[in-house]
Order: sequence, then structure tokens, then C-alpha cells
Amino acid sequence: QVTLVESGGGLVQAGGSLRLSCAASGRTFSRYAMGWFRQAPGKEREFVAAVSRSGDSTYYADSVKGRFTISRDNAKNTVYLQMNSLKCEDTAVYYCAADTWGKGSLNSYEYDYWGQGTQVTVSS
Repeated sequence: QVTLVESGGGLVQAGGSLRLSCAASGRTFSRYAMGWFRQAPGKEREFVAAVSRSGDSTYYADSVKGRFTISRDNAKNTVYLQMNSLKCEDTAVYYCAADTWGKGSLNSYEYDYWGQGTQVTVSS
């Protein structure tokens, strides 16, 4: 069992940056591949980025590639999402998720645990 708590969301102007954090409870953080997903109003939840258990492999949605960077610090039980060059279409609730013994999946159904989400709003 792991509890995930996101932070770092907020209101930012287009072109700006934010860094999201997701802190995990427990001592077995390295057991989980981690992912970030987002859901905009009236839309389905979509994949944003994922990182393998060791942090060596990362995966990104085409819409954020080159602008967002996912990373993790297993010593701090934390995964990060650095978001640069933000666009209005990045506005959404962002969720982190944990995939037990996973490799870093694009599919939400492979994730076992989810955080409560943090709102990111990008204004023009």
C-alpha cells in the first residue's frame, strides 16, 4: 500500500513553468514505476509522462515532449514533473500514479495507486 500526495500546482501564465511533486509514503518507493496523468474539464484522463523504477527510462506523451521532464528521487520517495513553456491547453488536474513492479506504462489501468490530484491552470 502506498499513499501519494501531489503538490506544486497553481496558476501560471502561458510560457511559464511549474514543478509538480508527488510524495509517496512507505519504504518501498523503488518498487513502483511512476506516472503523471492529467484530466481537463470534459475530457478523459490522459497520459503525460512515466519513469521506470530506477529512473533510467522515461516516457512522454507527444504533446509534452521537449517541454516536460519527469524525474524521481528514490531516497526522498518523490517523483517530479518539471513543466516548461506551458500552454493554455496544459490546463488540467494532474495526478501521479504508482505501478507496482512496473516499467513505466502509458496505460492508466496498469497503475495501482493514485494521488488526489493538483490543479494546474495556464492563462493566456
